[in-house]
Amino acid sequence: MAEEYVKPLPQESAGTAPGRGRLKGRNILIVGGGQRVLDAATDPVGNGRAMSLLFAREGAAVAVADMNRASAEETVSLIGKEGGKAQAIEADISKPADIERMIAEAEAALGTLDGLVLNVGIGVGGLGLEGASPEDWDKVLTVNLRGPMLCCKAALPKLADGSPIVFISSIAGLVAGSRLPAYDASKAALGGLMRHVAMEGARRGIRANIVAPGLVDTPLGRLATQGRPSRGRTPVPFGRQATGWEIAYAALFLVSDESVYITAQTLAVDSGMTGIS
Repeated sequence: MAEEYVKPLPQESAGTAPGRGRLKGRNILIVGGGQRVLDAATDPVGNGRAMSLLFAREGAAVAVADMNRASAEETVSLIGKEGGKAQAIEADISKPADIERMIAEAEAALGTLDGLVLNVGIGVGGLGLEGASPEDWDKVLTVNLRGPMLCCKAALPKLADGSPIVFISSIAGLVAGSRLPAYDASKAALGGLMRHVAMEGARRGIRANIVAPGLVDTPLGRLATQGRPSRGRTPVPFGRQATGWEIAYAALFLVSDESVYITAQTLAVDSGMTGIS
């Protein structure tokens, strides 16, 4: 029997590819651009930090927002070491006042805004409906759904015509599997929000799309696996979890002009888990 083919990681997947100027002159706000620390010595890059670094490499000035200021500042420091331009903003999107201030600070720091990425989401509570509580349900939907809605509400009047909005969701919004009802429901509902934002933005050429990652090897992913070890044993068609850089490149496509005629769509970055598993 032939051995299963495993493609060697290209530079893009490893985060070592050079920038190609795909976002030259752009000013982009990335909400959730820091990252959780699980083990500083071994942590892989998270989705938000990978996007922030990649967009800066591609020529964009980036406002990096996160509820953890130190984490946002670390991302900004890494961008600065590569010669990029970035500004850290502390904001908790569960707080409406923070969202308004975040948009204002990003616009003040960058001059204009012509791109928004919403990389936010929490999953809390016990497993299954039995483990779900009203308090956990409300907490998850406040961050995962109300927060992105308020971000779009505040940002739409400020975004330049033709700007992209990218929501980072999850394949949990497409298929059952996380065993966290509030998380699954919030990610499914994010699709409805995305399509509405795309409809409102269409006359101004503002596009809205979703990147839905599958299993990704990030600090947050590793933490989730610690809480639910079966997650790490989930069969993956390509034989490995994604890297944060692979999610970042999908977002880059939807932020760049290469996707100028794409809106109201969901791109699953999951090695085929939702299509062939």
